[in-house]
Order: sequence, then C-alpha cells, then structure tokens
Amino acid sequence: MRILQRAALLLVGLAVLCGETGKVHAQQHATFIERWQARATETQSQQPHWATPVATSTPKLDQAMRTEFVRQINSSHSSTWNLGNNNWLVLILPPPTEIIFGVPPFFQHSQPHTESGFGDFWFQAKYRFYARDERHGNIGITAIVYATLPTGKNSNGQCCAVVTPTIAAGKGVGRFALMSTLGGSLPVSNAAGVGRSILWNSVLQYRVGDRGFTRLLSPEVEFNTSFFHGGPHDGKAAVFGTPGLVFGRIPLAHDAAGKPGRLALTLAAGEQIALTRFHTYDHGLILGVRLPF
Repeated sequence: MRILQRAALLLVGLAVLCGETGKVHAQQHATFIERWQARATETQSQQPHWATPVATSTPKLDQAMRTEFVRQINSSHSSTWNLGNNNWLVLILPPPTEIIFGVPPFFQHSQPHTESGFGDFWFQAKYRFYARDERHGNIGITAIVYATLPTGKNSNGQCCAVVTPTIAAGKGVGRFALMSTLGGSLPVSNAAGVGRSILWNSVLQYRVGDRGFTRLLSPEVEFNTSFFHGGPHDGKAAVFGTPGLVFGRIPLAHDAAGKPGRLALTLAAGEQIALTRFHTYDHGLILGVRLPF
C-alpha cells in the first residue's frame, strides 16, 4: 500500500513538473509580438476601461494608431484645417509607461496670403502612478510630458521648442467617468516672446450601456481652458466647451474561441465652442480615427 501511495505521489509530482516545464517552454517560444501584446493586455487590465476622450488626455495607458482632422475658424471667418492633428503611434512599455511618436500635421489655410505647410514634430510620454479597474476603485493617476520641436514651415509652428508637463487623473462612478488634466507650457527659449500658459482640461463622460450597441456609445462634454502669461496674449484666458461622442471599441479581430482580440476601431467627434470673449478661433471641429491594437 505504501508503495502505491509513493508511486501515486511521484506521478502527481511528475505531472506538475511537466506542466510547469510546458508553460516555461511555451513562454520561451512565444514571439516578440506575442510577449509584447500579453504585457500590454496585463497593463491595461489593471486600469479603468473608459473611452479615450475626444480632446482631453486620459490617465489611462493606450496602445493604438491614431489620427485626427481639425477645422478652426478665426475672427475673420477664415478656416484652417489641421490634417493629421495628433497623428501618432502609441506604445505601452514596462513599467506602466506609454510613449507616443507624433508625426507633424499639415495646416491648410483658406485665409489669403497665409501659406499652408507642415507643423512641428512632437513627442509624448506617460507614466501611470496609480490605477484600479472598475471592480477595485475605478481610478487612475498619470504623469504626462509633451514636447514639440520647431520643425514647422511657413509659420505653421512655434519658433522654439516647448515642453508641457501635465498631471492627469480620473475617477469613475458607475457608467460615469470624470477626467481632468492640469499642465503648463514651458518654452525652452524665448519665453518672453512665446509666453507661458496653464492648461486645464476636464471631461465628464457617460457610457450608455453595458452590452450590445449601446456599450459602444460614450457621449461627453469637455471644458478646455488656457490661462496665458507673457507673450502676445499676456493676462488673458480662453475657455472652450466641447460636446462630443466616442463610438467604440468595435472589434476587428477575434480569437479561436470567438473572444474579441486587441485590434479594434474607435471613432470620435466633437466641436470646441468658445465660451469667453477672448479666443483665437471658434467652432473647432474635431474628427478622430483610432485603431487600438
């Protein structure tokens, strides 16, 4: 009897050992892309799953290809189209970090004697300090650094490099989510000519449903505020209200079991409406296309 018990224990031990060896073997033979995607999935599972707002930065970490098209109308009723605003490749890195490689947008002006051309190259990095998913607090806090380099042509960019450190935070309650960012633009040189600004954005978002078509709908309202210090707009403030709608994520791929994969499509639209007498533009239409992966 003791011999049989020992044999049974030996078999169980070998089975466990073989199972663990199989897991290690599978991990060792996973491709670079598979390991990267598994890490991104694990990182995002620890944070809320709110929709990324139309204009305001989110405390979440995302991984996606993204582009936007923005139309702004100035005081002379001339329009400027920003083609490729926020063109970027967004990647999640360990530890909970996100980097964004921005592509210079192209500005198309309708105003006479104003030349069209490409804007500045830009870069953004995020570090997520704290996050809990919907079951464990529904909250996120993230540090953001945004920077531009003066590569714009025909006065379609800044004269100097600008760094904008920002803190982003969000809290969800049921289907509602409140997100806010506070930051400041700091020119690397010629601060007196360019000026500094404090940027405060907030968004209240609501997910319409938990399943079916309604889970894809997230209407929102944003408030985008800029306080100017120095430069041509010294002492002034501009506030925009931005009603918008985020539609997604629409799955574009499924695994063998029919579960939605990481590849998806999200559409976003909104319009910035000036709420203060001072503003450099009005009716800023924003159209966005995102491909999370």
